[in-house]
Order: sequence, then structure tokens, then C-alpha cells
Amino acid sequence: MASCPWGQLPLAVRTAIEEATGKVLHTETSPAGRNSDFSAVLHSSGGRVFCKGIAGSQSKRGRMHRHEADINPWLPGAVAPALRWRAEADGWLLLGFDPVSGRHADLTPGSPDLVAVADVMTALTDELAHCPAEAPRLAEQWARLAAWRRLAVDIPDELDGWAKARLDSLIDWESRAIELVDGDDLAHTDLHPLNILVDDGGAKVVDWAWSRKADAAVDVAFLIARLIDAGHSVPAAERWAEAVPVWRATPPGTRTAFAVAIAGIWAFLQQEQPLAHRAALTAAACSWARHRLDGTGSGD
Repeated sequence: MASCPWGQLPLAVRTAIEEATGKVLHTETSPAGRNSDFSAVLHSSGGRVFCKGIAGSQSKRGRMHRHEADINPWLPGAVAPALRWRAEADGWLLLGFDPVSGRHADLTPGSPDLVAVADVMTALTDELAHCPAEAPRLAEQWARLAAWRRLAVDIPDELDGWAKARLDSLIDWESRAIELVDGDDLAHTDLHPLNILVDDGGAKVVDWAWSRKADAAVDVAFLIARLIDAGHSVPAAERWAEAVPVWRATPPGTRTAFAVAIAGIWAFLQQEQPLAHRAALTAAACSWARHRLDGTGSGD
């Protein structure tokens, strides 16, 4: 989704923003604002701020961004940028955050960013353990989706042959994952390179609209699948995760359940909402689940 240029925003929206920031002198449009109608760093008489906005403040995306604003006070500065202000005007919801310098994380093998990403995951899972913020529960979301169970009802021709032959087992592991993922930590649940910004000072995690109450280890699990998609072997991706204490404490059976559940979610989304990047993501996640179930890493 392309961000609306500053000059094309409704006058009431620009006015509401400038009431919070001072006069906007120029803007840097963010190319990564996929879920926002407006996304830019604003240079104003009051300084710099990152602003994103949603045209339908009462829509599903508007509710997501409202949730992101609500949980932001619980996020430590070492993990995420602070929310400075929020405003509503002409049906728009507008959020202003501390600007974060840096580039999107490089997750490929040998990248120097991998250490910073592991460090921010350690901080994230530690600081947000037993977080009292109100958020939907990921277990309930996974239970409603029941991805492998749905795929088994009408098996797609394109579904991986390995998965077709093991659907009963995958459904069983998915049911275990729904129980195991429940927890009182605050998890991001949408970690990928566009949401992790790295500079010389380390990494920060942005875009918390999909945050959920869960077992914090699930965020590490999502990143393992992303690392495999970025070119890591499954064993190498799992070795990277051992640097994060919450993952080291995660039992083998829970790791396997999370791998199977994530593979099912991405396989289901690839069928229902195919996008250019989803086929490779699904293949990566399925390769991890296959390793856990058929290799040496399943464990109970």
C-alpha cells in the first residue's frame, strides 16, 4: 500500500498533525508502511516525529492501530519507540512516535545484524514477561483459525506432499500448540525484517498492532521460520535461537508444536490470500516442521 503524500491528506488531518508537531516543513515517506494510509517521518518546527495514519479509524485496521497505541506505554524504550501523541480528524486515526534511525534488519546467513536481533529478542521477551497490558490472546486467535484442520477439510492441490501425508499428525500438534502458546507475556507476533530496525546502537522492534498475550517464545519461533526463509539451514536457524534465554528454556515438544502451527498458518494464508512472498515463507516453515517431526528435533 502506497502512503498518501502529505499534500494530499485532508486539510483537517494535516491541521490535527500540526497541532501536535508544529508546522511541518518537509516529510520523508516511509516505503514500509504497508498497513497505513499515511506513513512518514515529519520534519517540523517542533522537531522530527514518525507519523502513521489510517483513513478508517473505526475499521479493522483502525482498531489494530488503536490497540498499538493502547499497549505502547507498556513497551520499554530499549525495545520499541515511544508514542508521543494520537489524534483523530475527518475519520482518520493518527499516531506520532519517536523516530527510529536505522535500516531494516538483514537476516541472511553471516549478517552482522543477527547478534543485534538476538539481543533485542532477549530484551523483548524479558521486559514483556507477564505484562499487565490488555491484549487479545494468541491462543484464541489460533483456535479460531485452526489452519491445518481447515486445510484438511478441502485439501488444496498445491499443498506440500509431505503435509498431505501427515495431516492427522499436524492437526494433533496444532491442537497442542493452541494450548501451549497461551500465556501472559506480550508478544509481537509479526516479526520480520521490515519491523526490526538496526543501527550501530542495536535494534528496535516497531509496528505492534498485532501484539497478543502469549508465551513469549512464540516470537522466537516466528523468527526461526523467517531465518530459514532468508537462507539459513534449519539447524543453523535453531542454533541462532539458542542465544535467546526464553527459547533455551522452551521444551522440545513446545518448539515442535509452534513450528507445526506456524507452518499451518502460512500454508493456509498462502491458499486464502496468496501473495508473492508467501509461497517461500510457507516452504520455509514447512521445512522446519518437517525437521522437527521427521528429524532429530521433535521431542515430547
